[in-house]
Formats: sequence, structure tokens, C-alpha cells
Amino acid sequence: MAVLGPTNTGKTTYAVERMLGHRTGIIGLPLRLLAREVYDRIVAARGPSVVALVTGEERIVPPRTQYWVCTVEAMPQGMGCDFLAVDEIQLCADPERGHVFTDRLLRARGLHETLFLGADTMRGTIRELVPQAQFIQRERMSTLTYLGPKKISRMRPRSAIVGFSVENVYAIAELIRRQKGGAAVVMGALSPRTRNAQVEMYQNGDVDFLVATDAIGMGLNLDVDHVAFSSLTKFDGRRMRPLAPNELAQIAGRAGRGMKDGTFGVTGDAPALEDGVAQAIMDHRFTPLKKLNWRNHALQFGSIDRLIATLEVMPGHEMLTRAREADDLGALKALGQVAEVVARCTDGPSVKLLWDVCRIPDFRGISHAEHADLLETIFNYLHELGKIPDDWLAQQIKRIDRTDGDIDALSKRLAFIRTWTYVAQRKGWTIDECHWRGQARSVEDRLSDALHECLTQRFVDRRTSVLLRRLGQKEAMVAEVSNTGEVTVEGEFVGRLEGFRFSQDRGTGDAETKTIKTAALQALAPQFHLRADRFYNAPDTEIDFTEQGGLMWGKDAVGKLVAGADALKPQVEVFVDDVAGPEVAQKVQRRLQHFIDRKVAALFEPLLNLSRDETLEGLARGFAFQMVEGLGVLPRASVADDVKALDQDARGALRKHGIRFGQFTIFMPLLLKPAPTRLRLVLWSLAQGVQNFPESPPPGLVTIPADTSAPTGADTMSGYRIAGERAIRIDMLERLADMLRAENSRAGFEATADMLSITGMTLEQFADLMQGLGYKAEKAERVKIKAASQDAKPDTDAPAEDAPAAPVHGTTAVATDTPKAEAPAAPASETEPTTEGAADAADAADATPEMEVFYTFTWGRPARNAGATNRRSGDDRPQGKGKGKPGGKGKRGGPRGNKGQGPQKFSARPPKPEKKIDPDNPFAAALMGLKDTK
Repeated sequence: MAVLGPTNTGKTTYAVERMLGHRTGIIGLPLRLLAREVYDRIVAARGPSVVALVTGEERIVPPRTQYWVCTVEAMPQGMGCDFLAVDEIQLCADPERGHVFTDRLLRARGLHETLFLGADTMRGTIRELVPQAQFIQRERMSTLTYLGPKKISRMRPRSAIVGFSVENVYAIAELIRRQKGGAAVVMGALSPRTRNAQVEMYQNGDVDFLVATDAIGMGLNLDVDHVAFSSLTKFDGRRMRPLAPNELAQIAGRAGRGMKDGTFGVTGDAPALEDGVAQAIMDHRFTPLKKLNWRNHALQFGSIDRLIATLEVMPGHEMLTRAREADDLGALKALGQVAEVVARCTDGPSVKLLWDVCRIPDFRGISHAEHADLLETIFNYLHELGKIPDDWLAQQIKRIDRTDGDIDALSKRLAFIRTWTYVAQRKGWTIDECHWRGQARSVEDRLSDALHECLTQRFVDRRTSVLLRRLGQKEAMVAEVSNTGEVTVEGEFVGRLEGFRFSQDRGTGDAETKTIKTAALQALAPQFHLRADRFYNAPDTEIDFTEQGGLMWGKDAVGKLVAGADALKPQVEVFVDDVAGPEVAQKVQRRLQHFIDRKVAALFEPLLNLSRDETLEGLARGFAFQMVEGLGVLPRASVADDVKALDQDARGALRKHGIRFGQFTIFMPLLLKPAPTRLRLVLWSLAQGVQNFPESPPPGLVTIPADTSAPTGADTMSGYRIAGERAIRIDMLERLADMLRAENSRAGFEATADMLSITGMTLEQFADLMQGLGYKAEKAERVKIKAASQDAKPDTDAPAEDAPAAPVHGTTAVATDTPKAEAPAAPASETEPTTEGAADAADAADATPEMEVFYTFTWGRPARNAGATNRRSGDDRPQGKGKGKPGGKGKRGGPRGNKGQGPQKFSARPPKPEKKIDPDNPFAAALMGLKDTK
């Protein structure tokens, strides 16, 4: 009986039901994937103890088998069973496998019932070749409609896109992953385990799209609403050819299952179907098949040549055509040229064994020559030993038993293991059949699982898939925000909530990125309100500003400062996503404005009190206004005239507010602390429109390296003044200025230990600083004055004028590592003559005098821009350093100080007589003091 009709008519289900109505039965199916599906269905109905599964690579045969589920090639021959069925009988016309289906059509019969299931195009040939056959016509249970071309990006869910090569399938799957969240992949080359895992992923809704080869056209029951062809041509093993309308119908018919209607169309580069072809598919009307592929089944094994001759016998019916040369016949011809093989095939059993070996499919697909070499090795082992050696077979399987690598590597290993799975299934070929079947099966299972995992990782983005599905269902999604800001929507990580802005986890494409953001922001709307309430009630200790004007809530940026109408009244710009709504933005803005207003009020309280003092009048009030504008720090040179104009009362009123009038800077000491300085730099940068704000100096440093790239005035706002290569803190500079006023800057002076201590500088650095302040520094050398020994006893009888000179006041030597020497003893002529004393005197005479470097500082010419505090605007530092005069090295100058008025001061060189002023003249000394204060 022939049960014919289009797809979705329930033919396979009908056959299974008929088989289970008999005591025994065999059903042959076109694919091992479909065989596994039918096997699982029958096992569920009758249990595994009575159901066998036989394919080329799998053999499950219980002792009490009643029902055999097989691929058509693996159907047992000559078994008397009550029921026999062959599915997809129209494959008799297939160029590669058609001769197998034709043989089953002509010779396979059940004792009580035989069913041939397939397309209605077989009606005429079955009637001609099997005259006794009866026909049952089955109609499709749902309609099939052509929708024309459609872009993949516009493909609706529950669609299957069909490609006809592995490369094409992978490319489509990758595109769908980026745009739709992912797709399951189904190909005939996949193992049943991998294929079932992929199909399950599609069936349970993890993904809404399926990308497959034409393997889905062979009876696989899938929940597909739409089938789209990405191409209308395929490679049939020999050439590229267009698909026939009946082949397109077989695949398109997978759309719509049961009573549910389906649609089909084209996508990608595939052209639109011709009207006649599309209509034929919808009406299920196709040209009847006139020719079936056939190959002689009555084989003769007398010799290799005789076997080949019987395989190439021409058919004896006009509706049958000899099949093209199959892989097994090609392998037989190749091995028939090998001398060793020919020598072994001297009898019928040997030739039959060779034919059985040649029928091992070329799963690897490397090349015909390599496949023939493998078959030759297997045949020689079987013919010589009767079995395939365990150690050789173990080595072949071990090479494949690896789960590392990408999809291509795993697919190749799966193809290789299929060869050994097929070999292990052949009865009598191995020493321990159960062991090697289990070994091959376990390796295939591991490779199958690894391949499924790789396919899923590459072609499925579960996050995007889940979010798209929930968006399509128009349901409210649940978003959760962890303590670290990680955002999950429906359990899928989508990004982070940084303050009040969502930073999403980037997808691999624009469509995926857009999907994630849409879903996340929709679900995050309630979270923004909850977070805004928590932020509004947060204490000021949780909020801070950065040196670039950013506003932080913990580690999250929530806004930034912008310039206001007044430097002390900055405004706030918030960072809030639009989806959060204006209410959230306003709440965040109010909280940040409260924070910065309170911060300014706390850190600049003295300055604000100054600006609000109504008792200040006239010049004092104007000067107070300038101090507020200068944020509490003003270079004196910039307001020199205003300072001179202030009377003592005005100065006193200003000093009450903590203003100090220094020689170089007028400032409020309380505002030089680290916290006000940090905020002052930000407020000043905002008011000046600076792009990159200067950073606040580290706290506690008296001097810092001068930043020549900083904007003009940045050093003043930092609380420092640039002088040479370094900048000195302005309050410490004023202390230094107090010390310098006590020195004779006209005649010259040397740095004291207190000067170096207050600046924390070496003598070289101090000289550079002094030049930056407008002084000249002359460098010279002299004999180092040695300290008197504690053990030396001065000769009380020696004249006072001959005693060792006291250390020069204010002299600081360059650091040397030479240990301090004892003071020389008195001359031998003035002490008791001793031998030891004479020796010491001789050593002292021979020793080289120890030298020291010193600087003499004198007031230089005024700087060209006395008010400048940044090197880019000019400074008054003299170019170069002073040099010691020839002949003056190591020689002390004459006395400069008043006789009897403390330690004497000496100059590195004698002053010129015409400019010398008598220090003992009180009028001259007063005049000198007035000049120093100018």
C-alpha cells in the first residue's frame, strides 16, 4: 500500500500506529536523526526492551526485539516481519541514495502489510513497478502560503532559514545572533545527540530561530511557522544545480504543523520564486517522477572484476535508470588496482569481505585516495587476522578523543569517529564488539556535547534572546540592581547602573545593543526612583567633588559643576538618563546643589564673612571685594597701589578678618589649608573657563616643582609662588621674606641654616629660588673652616689676635662626605717642642686644603613683570648663576658688619671702594634700610 501526499499529512505517524498494531515490524527512515526521533516515540509507547535502533553508526538490539527502527540502508534483509514501511519513498529519484530506496520498493515486503510513504509524484511509478499496490491519498492538515522575499532582520520568530552549505548556515546563524539573539543549528552531519540538543533549545523557546540545511525536509517534526530559503541552488556532490519545485516543497512543508498554517519565502541573496513555482508549492502539484535510480542487487563475488560487472548491470525496465557511480563502487575500483588486495581476493568470501569494507561511508570526506587507503588497511587486517587489532583501533580512536578546538575541529572529529562507530557496529569485525561500540559511542557523545556547547556559545546570545522574547510579550520585566551596581533583567546580566546612568554591557552588533538598552531601561524605570530617594537622603559624607569638577556619589559620577554668576556660587549639571524622568533629575539636581552650597559655605566661611561685613567702608570695602574675587589670595604686585592707599584703620579692619599683608602675597591663612585650596582651584577653573583643571598640590609640602604648563595664576590659587624651578608656599615665603629683611642685600649675604631649614632645600635649590625672587646669586669656593676639636686646649698665653677665627655667621657649605677634621694646633713656635707635634705640623703642611662652595646673594634688578606669578607670564629670575672671581677662591673678604655688634659678616669679594658705605655711619645705615624696603 502506498500512502502518498504532501508534508504535514501525518504519514509517518500513521505508519508507526499501523506497525504497533502488528506483533513485529520494520520501518525504514531516510535519516538517522529521524530514526532516532521515531525510536524514542516507540520506546515511550512500548518500552526499550522490544524496540531496536539500527543505523550505520548506532545499533541497539534488545534480545526480545519486536520493532525495528532503521535507516533505509540499514534495514535487515530477509527478516520475516508482519509489517514493513519505507518513508520518503520519493527518494528513489535521488542521484546518490536513490538506488537503495528503489531496491526497497521492489523487494522489501512485510508478511501482512507493507507501506510506502512519500510524495504524490511517485504514484505513477509505483503503479507501474508494483501493480498490486493500493493507494491512500492524504491531504495536508494546514495551508501553506508564499510570502515572498523578507530580510533576515525582519524575520518573525519561530522561523527556519535554510542554507545548502555549512558555510552558509554558519554565516546566517551569526547574523541572527547579532540581530535576534541567536539561533539553533540543524544539519545532517550533526550527531543525533548534538542535533537533539539544538532542536530542544529551539523547541523550548531559548531561541526563536532555526538555521538548517535541507535535512529538516525529511520528516523532522519541528514547531516552525515560516521557512525562508537563503538560496535556490545546491551542490549535489557533482555540480551546483537548481532545486526542483518538489524539493522546495518538501522543505517548505516543514512550516505549519498539525492544524496550524504555515508560510514560506526567500531571504538573503535568493531571488523571488516564480509565480508558477510558488503556486505549485501551495497547491502541491508537481511533475510526476518518470525515472528511478537502480542498481543490481544480485551481486556475484567470484572476483573483483565480476563484482564490478554485476554492479554495473543495466536495468531491465524503462522507468529505471542505472545509478551513477556511488562511493562504495568507486572505492572497490580503486582497491581493485592494488596488487596486495587482488592477491588476497582469490575466493568469494574474500571478495564479499572486500565489498563489505568498501561500503564503509566516507564520513571524513578528505579525499577518495585517503579513504581508499584506510579501507585497504582495514581489509588487510580483517583478511589476515580475522579481526581489527585492538591496539590499532585504540590508537585511531584515541587520536580523535579530544574536546578542545573550535566548531570546525569538533565537526571533523565527529566525522572521523563516525567511521569507527560504523566499523564497531559491524558484526565480527572486532575482538570485543561491546567494548568498542561503547568506546566509539562515548567519544561521539563527548564530541557531540562539546560541539553543542560551541554552537551555542557562537550562535546564541541567551541574554538578548530572553529580552527580545519578553519585549515581544509586552510584559513587565523584573530588573535587579546589586550592591555593586550590576543590573540583571529577567536574570540576565545587561550592564551596570553607575549613579543614575545605565552603562550597558556591549553586544556585538547595533541591533543587539539596542535591544539590551531598550529592555534594560524599560525595566530600570522603578529602580531610578528608588535610587533617587536614597540619594536625596544620603549624608554629605557620601558625596564629594573631584579636582576636575565632577560630583561623585561613592564611586559613581552623578553630575558636574558648571560656572555660575559668581565664582563662589557654582551651578550643578546632573548625569541622569532620560528614561529616569524629570522628577528624578530634579531631585538629584537639588541634592547636589545643596551639597556644593554647604561645602562652599563651610570651607570659605572667612571669605564669606568678609563679603558680608557692612562695617567696611571706602577703600577697605573695595579691597575686600578684590579679596573675594581672588578667592582669598592676591599677589601683592597686582594690588600694590590699593595697598598703599589703605590707612592703618582700614588695614586693621581687614586684619580682623584674618587677612595678612605679606611682602609678596596678601592672603587669608585659613584658606591655604588643603581642603579650601582644593575647592578654590575648582571654582577658579570654572570661572576662568579652563579646559583641564590644575590639580591641588599634595598637602604639607613647602616647595613643589614648578608646572610651566599650568594656566597663568594657577600657582597663586594653589597657594604657591613660582620662583625658579620650584614653587614655594606663600605663607612660608613670607616667613623667608622676614628673614631676608634682616640681611644686607646691597652688600651681599649668605644663606643661613634657618633659611635652608624653612624651605627644606639644598643650597643649590635655594640659590635657584632666590634668583626666581629677584636676587643675584654669585657662586664661589673657599677653604673649609674646620671645627675646633673638643680635646684641643687653647693656649691661654697666646695673643688673642692669633687665636683661631670663629665660624662665619650664616655660612652654609655644599654637602660633602668628608669627615670633620680637628682644628689645627697652635704653631710649634708658641708651644712646647715635641716630636709628635713636629710630625703633625709636617702632615698639616703637606695636606691639600678642603674647599667648600658658597653663594653670596645681592638684590638684583626688579622683574620685568613684578605681578606675574607664573613663568609663562615672565618672572624676574636672572639668567645664569654668579661665578666666583679668579684669585678670590678660598679667600675671605674683609668685615662688613659693625664692629662689636655680634658675629661679623664677610663677602666673597671685597666691595668696590667707590660704592662702599660706612656701616658705622647711622645716617648711611638708615638710608640703606630705606632702599631695601622699596
